[in-house]
Amino acid sequence: MSGVRAIVRFDRTVADLDRTEAFYRDHLGFVRKGAPKPVPPAEAEALDVSGRRLRMRLGAQHVTFVQPDAPGAPYPAEADATDPVFQHLAIVVRDMEAASAGLSATPISRDGPQVLPPSTGGVIAYKFRDPDGHPLELIQFPGGKSARRWADAPGMFLGIDHSAITVSDLEGTIDFLTGILGLTLSERGLNRGLEQARLDGLDDPVVDVVALSPPDPAPHVELLHYRQPARTNPPKAYGPADLASTRFVVSADDPSDIAKTLRGAGYAARLSTDGSACFVAGPDRHGILILRRG
Repeated sequence: MSGVRAIVRFDRTVADLDRTEAFYRDHLGFVRKGAPKPVPPAEAEALDVSGRRLRMRLGAQHVTFVQPDAPGAPYPAEADATDPVFQHLAIVVRDMEAASAGLSATPISRDGPQVLPPSTGGVIAYKFRDPDGHPLELIQFPGGKSARRWADAPGMFLGIDHSAITVSDLEGTIDFLTGILGLTLSERGLNRGLEQARLDGLDDPVVDVVALSPPDPAPHVELLHYRQPARTNPPKAYGPADLASTRFVVSADDPSDIAKTLRGAGYAARLSTDGSACFVAGPDRHGILILRRG
């Protein structure tokens, strides 16, 4: 067991904290947690990024937006849902029609929110982009266990259910997240059809969807592996200073112990001097920041 206990928040690199705060506050119901502050030294060392950050929450989930002192590459305009840079945050809403009606954002989905077939969950979903190009998803659960989990959350925008990452090596990523970081595979399916095509803004997609959970399961990780359409260009690598970067931030009993495991498996884990923070890029360069629990 790696010692990973939970996903405590998500980090996103952005160009302008004020613009980002206004978008997430006014369109998605996020609430600021204090004034912007410098990135803490241990995290800055592990990420190799200095700058300011703004912490915001939606219900019980948290996102930290980081504005680097030296920003890297912008979000690639050509990247679609099949590109591993594509990492979305899935925001649960009480009423999709009302939540999406006043949303001023660049759409990813075609023809508005989509009702997915019962065989793939039957959720209502809609994908779009924030001002930096980061993808987001609104989801409404029709019933069942997922709907019950959010039943007592107040407001229109209830919280962040998961973050989904597009992967080119599905089994390798599952092995990495389960074997090294200690997540558990909880659900596996195959999505396709007209509604999935409209949701993703793609022609005739066929996508493996795999859910993995830490011991404290909300929020969780979702893997998206597109069998088609096939990618024609190799994905580019992006780091924490690049505006395309979104990171999982997890808690663990001992980040230095996880760093040893990661290095033994061939990953270039970067550990802070005090051992309280470790950053690693996974099989498709998705960033994970591991912080000492508490």
